[in-house]
Amino acid sequence: MAGKNPWGGGSDGSSGSGDDNTSGSGGKSDGPRNPWLPPSGGGDGKRGPNIEDIFKHRGPEQRRRGGGGGPGGGFRMPQRPGGKSWFPVLVVGIIGLGLLATSVHLIGPQEQAVVKRLGDYNRTMDSGLQLSMPFPLETVDVENVEGVRPIQIPGNDSQAKLILTGDQNLVDLSYIVRWNIKDLESFKFRVVDPEETVNEVAEAAMRAAVAEKELDETFSGQGRAAIEQDVKTRMQDTLDRYQAGIRVLGVEIEKADPPSQVVDAFRDVQVAEQNADAARNQAQGYAQQVLAQAQGEAEAFDKVYEQYRLAPEVTRQRLYYETMERVLSKTDKTIVETDGVTTYLPLPEIRKRAQQPAPVATATAPGGQ
Repeated sequence: MAGKNPWGGGSDGSSGSGDDNTSGSGGKSDGPRNPWLPPSGGGDGKRGPNIEDIFKHRGPEQRRRGGGGGPGGGFRMPQRPGGKSWFPVLVVGIIGLGLLATSVHLIGPQEQAVVKRLGDYNRTMDSGLQLSMPFPLETVDVENVEGVRPIQIPGNDSQAKLILTGDQNLVDLSYIVRWNIKDLESFKFRVVDPEETVNEVAEAAMRAAVAEKELDETFSGQGRAAIEQDVKTRMQDTLDRYQAGIRVLGVEIEKADPPSQVVDAFRDVQVAEQNADAARNQAQGYAQQVLAQAQGEAEAFDKVYEQYRLAPEVTRQRLYYETMERVLSKTDKTIVETDGVTTYLPLPEIRKRAQQPAPVATATAPGGQ
């Protein structure tokens, strides 16, 4: 076998005519077929596929090239009439829609917007349909400037907020501050945390206002109204000095109670004060009644005195009769001043005796004592 070509060629390694299993003259195979050469088609002139054709038309290589229409092929994007791809047009359309969406802004009736160009404040937009440069050249920040924003102080209802009054007493206050935006530019760029600023300014104003009032004034309705108005004025002045762009709409005190540690003693004091007020009111009523009675008697005396000055004798006699009538009406005697009649008859005494029952006689046995 020395010098024999294993692929069916001669001893010099040539393959003769290039067929896989036939010799140049006899047509018989001189050895195994060369697997890298296409088989001879029996003389019909057709050539079978080689390995490059197999990997070219099948597998992931064909899918990457966008070919195939059967199960092994991928999706092929439709082409424009000129034979060009629609992909660049699609990309340009998406970018255009994004630019249009970031350039047109519909701002509500209670809203305003600040426009920042490359990070710096540029202008303020009012309500309506507004235009701006596309993102990221300009950014638009919309805020509700008319809406009421409440802040509860203290934030937790169970937490006590003790404030010192003008008469050195402590009161537990709970209140609400309502505010909105007055200047959007100042609101956005003058203060770091607007809500925290409002909270701190409200606490400072409330402590200053309560320090000028006594404890009883903080519990009364009129005193609360005065404190609320004072706190609102103080807060607005402070926020304007800060240029915070905030408008204080109102302050409402929800609770004004003594500290929980002394609430029982404070209630006892309130009960004692109420009892003292009741006794004081009762004494004032009695004094007014006595004074009114005395004034009435004085007016009656003045009228009698006027009549006395006109007819002294007649008035004196009349006063005598009225006085005797008033005095004798309370006695058990009857006085008759007519001639021929006994001046005194004990009629009431006789009447009393007649009304008394007769004594009952008791029988005694013979020989008894």
